[in-house]
Amino acid sequence: QGSKAQGEGVCCGQAVLFAVRAGMAPAAQPQDFIKGWPHPELLQTEQLKAALLNSFQKGLEKSHQYLNYGDKANGAYMLGHPDFRQALASFLQKQYNLPVEAKNLMSTAGASMGTDMACRVHCKPGDIAIVEEPTYYLSFTMIKDRGMSLLGVPMQEDGMDIDAVEKLLEKHAGKVKMVYTVPVHHNPTGYTMSDAKRERLVALARKHNFVICADEAYQLLNFEPVNVKPMFYYDDPADPKVLSVGTFSKLIGPGVKVGWVQAHEALLKPLAGLGWVDSGNNPVIFSSCNLIDFLESGGMATHLEHVSKDLGARCALICKKLREVGLEVYQPKGGYFVWVKSKGKMTGRSGECMSVNKDKFHEWMRLCFCWLTVAQIEEGIEYLRQ
Repeated sequence: QGSKAQGEGVCCGQAVLFAVRAGMAPAAQPQDFIKGWPHPELLQTEQLKAALLNSFQKGLEKSHQYLNYGDKANGAYMLGHPDFRQALASFLQKQYNLPVEAKNLMSTAGASMGTDMACRVHCKPGDIAIVEEPTYYLSFTMIKDRGMSLLGVPMQEDGMDIDAVEKLLEKHAGKVKMVYTVPVHHNPTGYTMSDAKRERLVALARKHNFVICADEAYQLLNFEPVNVKPMFYYDDPADPKVLSVGTFSKLIGPGVKVGWVQAHEALLKPLAGLGWVDSGNNPVIFSSCNLIDFLESGGMATHLEHVSKDLGARCALICKKLREVGLEVYQPKGGYFVWVKSKGKMTGRSGECMSVNKDKFHEWMRLCFCWLTVAQIEEGIEYLRQ
């Protein structure tokens, strides 16, 4: 196989050399649109490094707390260190322009941990979860790991098909215990759920007694004003059904591994009762507290503005290039991905895995515009030209 690959590489190189010598432009090559990663330049700006270094240094000044299970005044930090939870609450309040209380926040190791905990605590084996089709395909694994089964509903430009949700609730009365949704800058379609659908979904959750796990990884990654509230703000504290799951992975970088769950206390506090949390305590006490000054100093807000501007330009570019090569695309107002139907050639991640039974979206492509350079985006989309 190695010899074959080497031979193909030589042939490809010779073809490019021939094209150059003949005065022809070499054929565009496919690029890696699969990775849902930020491009490295976003992770090494001088502003980011200086702000994080200062924040880390300040975090170490309280290492007697941040390296421990808890303290006498606060007890064990099961939901996260109170200093971080308060700093996060203040930061989110400014971003959302809505009240955020520390008591409604738990620090996590990212959105996947928040989703997994929601399944473990609020569902049991044999329960049913409803998901969008297409959706973030790795959510299927987390839900199945709990012993749950999956049912899909269509995705529409204003969010998941709530009529289809209601029909499934009636058909499987009492068995649906979770709806998993990506309600803002949806992965992969880029759509955002309307206010009307959010209100209706929460009303159905109260009526049929299920929880809503809202994966809001892209809530703060906006390329233009979106004016949409996290799902938490549609919930009723007297009968809470919503867990809003957030993360810094798409805002700072996935290696930071700090996120949060925002929910009313009746839903939030049981998360700390999971065996591994009860035994080992909150897993991100130290790492989250090292971000406190980054949040409070304005460093995070400055970085977020830079990230949003950079990725917004890349999103506009990929949409422009897709249209130039004859493909239709919905241009999202935030997030990491565009969702495109192929007219022949395929690139990026196939949509097939984003349906519950892998029986849909064979001709659709999820393209991430955040990982590649501008030149690679242009070449990778030119490759799709028929």
